[in-house]
Amino acid sequence: MNHILPTLPYDPAALEPHIDSRTMALHHDVHHATYVNNLNAAIAPHPELHGRTASWLLRNRGKIPVAARNAVHNNAGGHLNHSMLWRMMSPDGGGEPSGVLAEAIRRDFGGFNAFKNRFAEAGARLFGSGWVWLVSVPQEGGQLKIETTVGHDNPLTLGHFPLMVNDLWEHAYYLKHRNSRPEYLDSWWAVANWGEAARQFGRSLGDADEQPQGEVVFKVPAMA
Repeated sequence: MNHILPTLPYDPAALEPHIDSRTMALHHDVHHATYVNNLNAAIAPHPELHGRTASWLLRNRGKIPVAARNAVHNNAGGHLNHSMLWRMMSPDGGGEPSGVLAEAIRRDFGGFNAFKNRFAEAGARLFGSGWVWLVSVPQEGGQLKIETTVGHDNPLTLGHFPLMVNDLWEHAYYLKHRNSRPEYLDSWWAVANWGEAARQFGRSLGDADEQPQGEVVFKVPAMA
């Protein structure tokens, strides 16, 4: 039944100076942990939800009892989104994508710099708290798009496949960057994990790739 807080794949100080250690500790140990605890509490009275992944809970909102629906949706989203976020950053990150992901970015955005600019602009424009994503859209032949979601919504609910994500909630950047979200978005590229984004892209294409340990397992087309 229980959802579990995943361990950070690196030390909280490992992303310095781009993401400060105090922010990382609070973000993971307090904010993410709270979503996990609240999700477990929300599903506890509903045995039919025990054993369901966070991604299933998001994609099947209509099957959640009405009394628990909002709490499950918000906290499952917070859990799933953060679980993906930790993998989307790395002490060895930065640089540019390569291989088929780089080719797809050139095809759909006109080049890597154009993609970076559009990703940052979308993140800066979002009003309030949320997330900015690079997604693959199966319904459009796997075209790559940039999307934003509010609160803890996830593109999975639209049938889109998340490839990369950055957190736009103030707790992700306020201690270091105060209210300058554009400064944070610009700094974030130095830790962006293109290897993980490439693995996600491979999964979106149906590549047989072992899932890393944890909660992020996307099976987009099925809603059952």
